[in-house]
Amino acid sequence: MRKVLLQFDSDPHPSPFDAIAAIDSDVDVLLPYGGVGVDDIPGLVQSAMFPRGPTGLVNTAIWIGGSRVRDGEALLRATLDVFFDPFRLSVMHDSNGCNTTACAAITRVRSAVSLSGARAVVVGAGPVGLRAAELLRREGADVAICGLPSDLFGAGPYRRATGLTIAEQLGLPVIEPLSSPALREALDGARVVLCSAPAGLRVLAREAWEGIASIEVIVDISATEPVGVEGVAPGDDLAPRAGKLALGALAVGGPKMKLQRACVRRLFEAPGQLLDLDGVYDIALALG
Repeated sequence: MRKVLLQFDSDPHPSPFDAIAAIDSDVDVLLPYGGVGVDDIPGLVQSAMFPRGPTGLVNTAIWIGGSRVRDGEALLRATLDVFFDPFRLSVMHDSNGCNTTACAAITRVRSAVSLSGARAVVVGAGPVGLRAAELLRREGADVAICGLPSDLFGAGPYRRATGLTIAEQLGLPVIEPLSSPALREALDGARVVLCSAPAGLRVLAREAWEGIASIEVIVDISATEPVGVEGVAPGDDLAPRAGKLALGALAVGGPKMKLQRACVRRLFEAPGQLLDLDGVYDIALALG
């Protein structure tokens, strides 16, 4: 029986990136669906659940993606609501690569520094940053989410990022610096700093982090020039920089792709698996 993966994408056109990753993960048949909304889920999932019967479910799985993470989360909830015993397909959620990217980054960080009790600051409250913060907390770190000061975007009043509200709902401490100097002050005492800012936005100048003695590992998720952290090259793989270890976006991207392929393969090992943030991280830790 051939392995069939249904690709549910909230965007109008299913992601070629995700499709290629699926094909490279030994999927026999890929069924891509674009523009998927919550109302579409019951019909699509039921159509996938029943043709092979309970014993054949191991060969059918679902990957939920798209560029809008909150839409993907809604699709995941709707999908899980359709299942009932013994009809449960394995499902992976990785909208915009949020889970695999965060898991790959934190797995590399934990290989370089003890996280239990360490202060960690995640700069930027986007999907990857929020998930990285949750993983750091899972590892026992004292984590704070730091917003971006308005002076990084030019003139204009401060606008609170939606992700900061989500962080508060998750029980994560939030720091809201009103200026770049205040952002630098927020990093004092941190052993780990992870920058997850919008692509092409320089968030931390070299002088903002190099002189902070407490920092042991500094991570930049953005590979787009200008990178988010000046002085951290995209290819830095825990490279020594100013007495610290620097991890750049491309050095995260390689393990992220390896992890993504491993997750797709895992979907077909048993039915009913849920590869959300925790599920993906468990696989990342097993890969090392």
